[in-house]
Amino acid sequence: MVSSTAGNHPSKWRTPCQQCPLRELSGFRDFTAKELDFISQFKSGELSSERGATILVEGMHSAHLFTVLSGWAFRYKLLPDGRRQIMNYVLPGDLIGLQGSLMGEMDHSIEALTPVTLCVFERSKLERLFERHPSLGYDLTWIAAHEERILDEHLLSVGRRTALERTAYLLSFIHQRAHSAGVNGGRRVIPITQQHVADTLGLSLVHTNKTLRKLSDRKLMRWQEKGCEILDADGLLALSGWEGLKREARPFI
Repeated sequence: MVSSTAGNHPSKWRTPCQQCPLRELSGFRDFTAKELDFISQFKSGELSSERGATILVEGMHSAHLFTVLSGWAFRYKLLPDGRRQIMNYVLPGDLIGLQGSLMGEMDHSIEALTPVTLCVFERSKLERLFERHPSLGYDLTWIAAHEERILDEHLLSVGRRTALERTAYLLSFIHQRAHSAGVNGGRRVIPITQQHVADTLGLSLVHTNKTLRKLSDRKLMRWQEKGCEILDADGLLALSGWEGLKREARPFI
């Protein structure tokens, strides 16, 4: 289920922008006082979503865009016969719904991997953001360009890396993203299933299982009931042939 406080007055459990836990993390750029004041007015509420719930649906029109405050989700597209391609994973600080806000409708769907809390922003105020706060407008452009760079790397991985390399890359990528977003409290468990891995990498479930077993045999990871535990992050990164995420303070809204 998805529940919303959008449009209501702030409640005692709502997180004020001034007390946003993401602002304390070194992986994110902080706001100026004027930017923070505007974002506080831009935000209209929060959404909470249970694990497995569809947050946004391909083709839908939405009057809002959202920033993930807590939890995990993933973006995906479906073929007419139900086959699924996972495009990317969504973590705290990530902006979702921008595509639907600027292009009229969503071109992909988003599903919650864990319980998720979203900050809700009014699409109608987006123009005001660009007019009054060019620095925040630049941040939105940066976020869109950053997502393009991620998708380029994903495409390279699916198209040219071996099954072992691309699996190592995916786990390295998600692990580094989780670390920069401050999730899991320092633990190294990624809350995904083997089906998620298969649907991200374009592999069969059988091939995915065999590949994960090879990584487990090398003591690089261990599969658990609640997901994948990273045992050797450096070893996975070396096997993937990927340079890793750039160390930079990224913006968020």
